[in-house]
Amino acid sequence: MKVQRQPLKFTPDNKRVVTRFFNNGNKRTTQLVYRILEFSEEKVALELQSVFKEFKGRHRNLKKIFKRHCGHFEGLIKDMGIDYDALSENQKMLIGSYSTMEYSLEAAALFNPSMIEDLDQSFLKEGEKRVIISFRATGEGHLSSIVFRKGILDKDNNLQVLKVKNHIDLPEIGNKVSYDKSRFVKKMEEIKISKKYIDEIMNPLPEKFDYFVLKDSVNKLLKDTEIGERKKMALQEMTWLVDSYYDLKFSDQSDITERVIFPNSPAESRGIEDARFVRFQDEDGAETIYATYTAYNGHTIIPKLLSTHDFINFRIMPIHGKAAQNKNFALFPRKIKGKYAMLARVDGLNNYIMYSDRITLWNNPIKIQEPKFAWDLTQLGNCGSPIYTDEGWLVITHGVGPMRRYSIGASLLDLEDPTIVLGRLKSPLLSPSKEEREGYVPNVVYSCGGMIHNNHLILPYAVSDYSSSYATVNLSELLKELKSSNDQF
Repeated sequence: MKVQRQPLKFTPDNKRVVTRFFNNGNKRTTQLVYRILEFSEEKVALELQSVFKEFKGRHRNLKKIFKRHCGHFEGLIKDMGIDYDALSENQKMLIGSYSTMEYSLEAAALFNPSMIEDLDQSFLKEGEKRVIISFRATGEGHLSSIVFRKGILDKDNNLQVLKVKNHIDLPEIGNKVSYDKSRFVKKMEEIKISKKYIDEIMNPLPEKFDYFVLKDSVNKLLKDTEIGERKKMALQEMTWLVDSYYDLKFSDQSDITERVIFPNSPAESRGIEDARFVRFQDEDGAETIYATYTAYNGHTIIPKLLSTHDFINFRIMPIHGKAAQNKNFALFPRKIKGKYAMLARVDGLNNYIMYSDRITLWNNPIKIQEPKFAWDLTQLGNCGSPIYTDEGWLVITHGVGPMRRYSIGASLLDLEDPTIVLGRLKSPLLSPSKEEREGYVPNVVYSCGGMIHNNHLILPYAVSDYSSSYATVNLSELLKELKSSNDQF
């Protein structure tokens, strides 16, 4: 069976930058505001004009960004005895410019790709397919976000990557307003918040409570200077959880390559990791794009789900349930016997499957695979959502072997009962070649999802957590190999 590595490489581009709010601390900000207020209006305008001139063409709507970032200090400025509303627009924007920094999204790496069919397949030649590829982009501080590229696969499986636009657009963010108390309490229990702290906050609240009511209650308790560290951490985790529900809206005038899903809640403060995109078809034929990913705040992992119908509007929500404990969630592209189905590496070691009536609630995991071969003895997991074939569900897997070497394998699951493993490759499809061993994390090849095109598996993969490429495998040959391997386990 031949695995054809393709010459195309996706490498990080450190010129792709976004603006971020920069908080230099209350003391320095207070001194900064006093100094700017000593400027004449003419000097404020001159300094502001200089900033706009230097950074024009790098960002859209800098005026709006500067005013928004200044607004983060409205309370501080009022505490200084200054009438915030009396500040001129230029003064606010100049303060905001000092509270803004550029962040290079891909400065460190562009890896762990996931590929799906584009929703738009118009105006293509025979044998072509338009695709969307998502990547985990990593910059300073190993902070990860999701970025996109667009391309066209031709009849020979060559990928032409379409032009990447220069600007990066951040979306408008909207928080979920109302919450169901019983579901919220269960999620807090799942992330190991102490019951006594849950009860203290949640018991006074109604069954349907408002986002701002909970935030205010938590913030009042956090102001207590004698609060213990354990209670403080529990309250902060409640805040992280409530902020995990939100909506994103990008400009419909932006190109998909200009959109980035950046960490937007405290639960994601240390990054958004390894999104696995899938085109999900419901029983009525309606399609939704879903992606599972891992939110990380430095010490707590929350598996999350995003959904979109247009790559412009996104809904973000945490995944609940006793099985929502680890990484590696991957949704099947359709229901099985009327239920959603999900793969996950619940215990960090083995491959599991779960079924649910609700797409965000996952319990009762069933172990279907465990490490067996030399190349996957440390751990076994998926490399993206299962892919439908007439012969069964094709699952691309990853395994960790000696020297923490990550390789990519494949398994075949029964269409009607995916707990039945029909075949599993004894040897990996891909292991790091000599040319692929060096990178941010050496000896790793990894994928977050491939697809079928012209009877070939198209497998995008990361190279040592630095760059990405793709490989192709004849589907008929792969399925034949998988079906003949069922006596190996």
